[in-house]
Amino acid sequence: MRETTNVSMASMPLQVASKPASAVDETLRSTAQWDTTQRDADLRKSIPAQVFLNHFFAMDYHIQHHNDLFDVAKFPIFQQFGGLGAADRQVALEKLLLNSWSAEYALRITPVLNDRSADSEQYLQNSLHWTFPQAYYSVLFSARAFLAVQNINVSNEELIRKRIGNMVVRGYYPSSVGYYALGPFNSYRIQRLPMAKRMAEASRSDLTLPSRHTSAQIDVAQFLKTTRDQRIKALRNAVQNNPKTALRSSRTGAVLQKFGPEQYKQLARQIGYTTYFDMLSRLRISSANGSGAPREIERFVDSEVDVRLFHQSLVNIVTHVNSLHEAYVAKALGIEAYRKLVAKLPTYLQEGFVRERLNTVIEPILADAVK
Repeated sequence: MRETTNVSMASMPLQVASKPASAVDETLRSTAQWDTTQRDADLRKSIPAQVFLNHFFAMDYHIQHHNDLFDVAKFPIFQQFGGLGAADRQVALEKLLLNSWSAEYALRITPVLNDRSADSEQYLQNSLHWTFPQAYYSVLFSARAFLAVQNINVSNEELIRKRIGNMVVRGYYPSSVGYYALGPFNSYRIQRLPMAKRMAEASRSDLTLPSRHTSAQIDVAQFLKTTRDQRIKALRNAVQNNPKTALRSSRTGAVLQKFGPEQYKQLARQIGYTTYFDMLSRLRISSANGSGAPREIERFVDSEVDVRLFHQSLVNIVTHVNSLHEAYVAKALGIEAYRKLVAKLPTYLQEGFVRERLNTVIEPILADAVK
């Protein structure tokens, strides 16, 4: 009988199948290549958000560079600014200002709510869903108050946009936000941005934040251009999709499929001027695109941009524009009536930034206007 031997698995030498060095190198190269490809894809996905940040940062940079908020006191148009009409309009005015200040308060308080959390950056990024429209609607309501003290009582945003555009052109605003664009598609003229007069110059090839006033003006000019592009294209679609308004061939009567210079001039006249107000309205368009297109806000939530810097730029722009509008409102009401209006506010506003702005901005501007 043949003798058998039991051998335990523990006693057997462990056989390890090793890859050749070349195979290991190939695996490492593939992993690195995948990481690089994924990183490139993430960066590409962030480009629209980075461009948007650059534009708003440039607006803020332009404002801070000019530092001209108090210049408005010396404007003849400000010094001659009239008073409010019927007393019942003041109630409506107070509601407009309360809406503006409430939205600005919500914008300002957003980073504070979660500042100590380890996920504060992610919180801020997700909060863009409401900080974008808060910034726009705060300025919208302060603009309506600015118009209301001139007995211009409109709630339609398109009419407000056109009224504010006309006032920008007429010189109600200082240089920091007094620029505008006009003209037909592909033939825009940029006004009051002397460092970016020619649209051929108004572009930058990199995605870095502007670090000089020249590059900031170029970014602002580019922002004006793309904003006007959007408005003209949207108006063209609205006009041509309606059989009653569509522009037609004079020869065949068919709806035009291609526009020439004359058709674009017609659209440009309908649009009017493109100003800071149109640029801020991109915040509303981005957060809730009424055309049925995918919401642009998703690009920003999923992107890799400095969301804290983005938020601070929005706060700075809103503060500057609202301060200008409030100065006109206070000039129309008189400082005593304006103080009484502020005294009626809820405590969180009355004792917060509204009171501080009254003391450090509004009162000094009105004092300078009578010297």
